[in-house]
Amino acid sequence: MEYSKEFKAALSTFSSPEKDKLIFRLLRKDKLLSKKLYFELIDPETTDDKRNAMEENVEEKILLASKYIGNSQYFLRTIRKISAEITEHVKITTDKFGEVSLNLLLINKILDYNSDLSRQRFDNVYKLYIYLINKLFKSLTLIKKLDEDYWMEIDEYLQDLQTKISENHYLQKLCVNNSFDLNWLECEKIPENIDLIMKEIKSQGFLR
Repeated sequence: MEYSKEFKAALSTFSSPEKDKLIFRLLRKDKLLSKKLYFELIDPETTDDKRNAMEENVEEKILLASKYIGNSQYFLRTIRKISAEITEHVKITTDKFGEVSLNLLLINKILDYNSDLSRQRFDNVYKLYIYLINKLFKSLTLIKKLDEDYWMEIDEYLQDLQTKISENHYLQKLCVNNSFDLNWLECEKIPENIDLIMKEIKSQGFLR
């Protein structure tokens, strides 16, 4: 929403107590903004601290969720909730590196349970695998926007993923069917136009 000069001028006429009252009213309605301001203004934890805590959170919650892999709907719903927590972390901290590393960690931890996943019917894991492939595409587009200094660390996640996907027959097959090239799982090999490639694949009815 664009704010006119007149609107901004009118706001500037508010007294300090009025502005404070308005700010606290807005913060009560917007919990995410409240958390973001708290982090930026007085939180003693750094972005790295928050990311480290999220890494532990992801690992713990995937471990708990792994007990319900056989209940595909519940398992995927839990994965989406963990993903939403990562999104909230990024919005609060503007952690661009964490946006990539945490999502790759999430996928890696899910695929630690390849043996359990492989015992499921293909119909039961299809939605989960399509969800993961979409996440991989999104992660690759974000990697291209990161400073190359991060690539060595990101490549460790990608190498693990390449190994785990190659050990999962159904997931590997779905990657091929949805035009996801496993050779892209190395920072230097990600196409410059990966975002356009993803859009084109989706326009053809894939990744769903």
